Amino acid sequence: MTCGISCVDNALNKSFFKLGLFIGRHPGYFLIVPVLLALLCMTGFQQIKYEIDPEYLFSPVRGEGKSERAIVESYFKVNYTHRFNVGRITRPGRFGRVIVISKDEHNKNLLRSEVWQELRLLDGIIQNATVQYDGESFTYREACARWENECFTNDILNLDKIIDEVEAGDLNLTFPVMFNPVTWDAHVFPVFFGGTQVSEDNLIVSVPSLQLVYFVTADSKRQDARGAAWEEAFLEAVGYAEDHGVFKYISVARFASRTLDHELERNTRTVVPYFSSTFVLMIAFSVVTCMMGDVVRSKPWLGLMGNVSAVMATSAAFGLAMYLGIEFIGINLAAPFLMIGIGIDDTFVMLAAWRRTSVKLSVPERMGHMMSEAAVSITITSLTDMISFWIGILSPFPSVQIFCAYSGFAVCFTYLWHVTFFAGCMAVSGHCEFKNLHAIFGYKVLPESVAIKEKRSWLYRKMNTGGINRDDPDNPIDNREHVLMAFFRETMARILNKGWTKTIILVIFAAYLGGACFGLTKIKEGLERRKLSKADSYSVKFFDLEDEYYREFPYRIQVIVTGDLNYSDPHTQMQIEDLMQSLENTSYVTSPLYSESWLRSFISYVDRNNDYLNLTLDSEQAFIDALREIWLFPANPFSLDVKFNEAGTKILASRFMIQAVNITDTNHEKVMVKDLRQICKDSPLNATVFHPYFVFFDQFELVRPTSIQSMIVGALIMMLISFIFIPNFLCSLWVAFSIISIELGVAGYMALWDVNLDSISMINLIMCIGFSVDFTAHICYTYMSSKARTPDERVREALYSLGMPIVQGSLSTILGVVALLLADSYIFLVFFKMVFLVIFFGAMHGLFLLPVLLSLFGPGSCTSGYQPDDDHKLSPVEKTYPHPYCISHPQLALTGAFGSKNFLGAPYKAYGEDKDLGIGTSGEDSSESSSSKSQRRQAIEDENTRRRYEEGWRRSTHNLTGQSQFQPMLDLYGQEALWTK
Repeated sequence: MTCGISCVDNALNKSFFKLGLFIGRHPGYFLIVPVLLALLCMTGFQQIKYEIDPEYLFSPVRGEGKSERAIVESYFKVNYTHRFNVGRITRPGRFGRVIVISKDEHNKNLLRSEVWQELRLLDGIIQNATVQYDGESFTYREACARWENECFTNDILNLDKIIDEVEAGDLNLTFPVMFNPVTWDAHVFPVFFGGTQVSEDNLIVSVPSLQLVYFVTADSKRQDARGAAWEEAFLEAVGYAEDHGVFKYISVARFASRTLDHELERNTRTVVPYFSSTFVLMIAFSVVTCMMGDVVRSKPWLGLMGNVSAVMATSAAFGLAMYLGIEFIGINLAAPFLMIGIGIDDTFVMLAAWRRTSVKLSVPERMGHMMSEAAVSITITSLTDMISFWIGILSPFPSVQIFCAYSGFAVCFTYLWHVTFFAGCMAVSGHCEFKNLHAIFGYKVLPESVAIKEKRSWLYRKMNTGGINRDDPDNPIDNREHVLMAFFRETMARILNKGWTKTIILVIFAAYLGGACFGLTKIKEGLERRKLSKADSYSVKFFDLEDEYYREFPYRIQVIVTGDLNYSDPHTQMQIEDLMQSLENTSYVTSPLYSESWLRSFISYVDRNNDYLNLTLDSEQAFIDALREIWLFPANPFSLDVKFNEAGTKILASRFMIQAVNITDTNHEKVMVKDLRQICKDSPLNATVFHPYFVFFDQFELVRPTSIQSMIVGALIMMLISFIFIPNFLCSLWVAFSIISIELGVAGYMALWDVNLDSISMINLIMCIGFSVDFTAHICYTYMSSKARTPDERVREALYSLGMPIVQGSLSTILGVVALLLADSYIFLVFFKMVFLVIFFGAMHGLFLLPVLLSLFGPGSCTSGYQPDDDHKLSPVEKTYPHPYCISHPQLALTGAFGSKNFLGAPYKAYGEDKDLGIGTSGEDSSESSSSKSQRRQAIEDENTRRRYEEGWRRSTHNLTGQSQFQPMLDLYGQEALWTK
């Protein structure tokens, strides 16, 4: 360690040692105070601000769409009460929309008289639905958006006047526009018909789908609230008619502006019933994994209290965040599942550190050593998780910001509660263990070695014995090695150290990277609307029908031109016309037939009729006077497209309309918006394009670069943190490699697992940065810190220390989120999928890949084939029996009578051979994960013990040889000299 860097480690160890001593002496304070603080913070739930607006949550805070909307609304504000035109809206407003298809699978054409009769029935049901609001009763007619005092109507229904002739083939409908010969309505069929089949002569052959739209006023807050009440009545009326068989020939899908809000709320709340089942599952898992054959050292109640601590901390964190005024969103409900998993990991860390302390010490001293040893591990994992969430707060998406803020608070509180409240619980449990009390029932029991001497029954020994014999604390009966940990050291490490195994693992890793890279090419971007709804929602049917039938002409796009322009100037007119043609010539905009340009139509009108109009438009004022007098009359929708100054002498802004075509997916939407905006930027005019949905489309443009930027910044910060706490540059590089590999795998395989790159998955990608460090950093550090000469031995040590805790930690985290599978929600399904991927890949890197790569390319790899020379090998007898004239040095000979583990005592055994340098369990009979920093205070005691034995060995050697200094001794068996110092 370098000076300065190591100070962080030293300061943490000393501080936590003192904290552990204090907790061990006064556990009551650390039980009562955190509970009171949690209760105080939980009162913040009274201040909850629940946010469900999809536009606010899933669109960028400073997206271009919002800037474009501000420009449009500054010149062309929508008037729902008197001047409403659906193609010129700037916000969705309040509306109800239905899509109708035929129930007859053999005849999907809606151009039938019986269908039109039911369409009229449907229209009547909608318009006559009675709404109660603020003591008044009203219907659609009283609340509808109006144009010149007339309700916005679906004039397509007037085809019922001629539908009999159309069905008989006596009258043809021409696409895209046709005048009704009876009512003289101009029917614009692409607005209403979907999936229309047209002949070569532009005659409509078949209409498989039809939509009706109903807008209500929303000019004020009260009107908006009335509109929301009408939407509820609309959804209820149409839903009742559809579900109760009112229609024989048609099937109806419904949608309203509030549908996304309600479905998002309903979607997220589906996970609430699974809180209790997850809590029970995690309690069962933690209790079982904290149990041992030793009924004194078992810690089932601590397994329970680890869960309680995590839940208490999360609740307190949420309450404090609400006190700070942070909005609460449904996605936050995934955080408690994650926090329980993180809390249980910390529980395993602390319990394993406790198991590695000397049982001869007092409870406060054991608490001090435990806290000191667990400090670095818990701090690293908690800090990396916290920082990964804090990186997410910098995201431009409010949904990501809010979730990461709540989760960051929760991780911080979980850490604090575990080093206080849970540590207090451990101190109480430690006092019970010191008294040799039963871990569950609390009565005093016998150590197993004593029970054997007293010839107690087998059942008694298995069910009612534990702890250590204070008269013989180091006997092997009361200190058994953990079977699973031995498996990782003896069996799994032996297999991994074979050449053919390493080859297979490297081939699998190459295939893994190949699959991840292939997945990256398949990533879809954007949060699709249907994924915000549950699978059984009525809105899913609507979204599916809309995608199937209404993607040919989906968006009516506004083109806004502002600035000081002289519209009478032919050069200005040519610039505007060039802009319109450039937009119309893109692959995502249809022909000029579907465009609306007041300038184009006005000039054309004047040119065609100038013989009798006799107009001269060579000056700006003459142009404006003629425009206002003969063209922008109130009944003309073009009157909504020109904004004059207050004096009416200058055009401040103008609006034109173009029609998007064949936009089938989110990628098309992203490319379309990008291309149209670029054309406007390249134009000499101050031009802007806008549609209300562009606000949502901005996420498609930002989610990829934001995710990449967050992952790069996160990886660099994680590498820096690992270097500060684990000051080994090579180790930091391996950690960075692991983060990149795991993040690459998560991003690639999430695409193959049907997860889009959107704001939800971006939350998880940011979160995964912290999770990917947990296993890999400690495996690297344990391997790097090993004193073994060969890579094979380093692998054995690393897996012995960390194999068991990696399995425990990964299982606890996955179990914590498995309930999200049952919620039937895309949002929570994404959380499960991505947490599963990062934990699985992290565990595979830690257990298999990193040990192999480190053994091949890490320190000591050049000596991987080292074996003692044949002349220097010991026979089995010589290994067992030392030279009769040489008293073996306690640190050099561990197999003879004086070199046995029992001879050296428990402290040496705990901190010498079984020293754990990672987060894992290395104590006997331990089943918890832990960090493994050496203990300064314990090391001093161990050193004193070693010196006492060494001094006795010196005196014995002096008596035999007459020398007080250590000299190389002649090996009478012809072996190399044994150097004792």
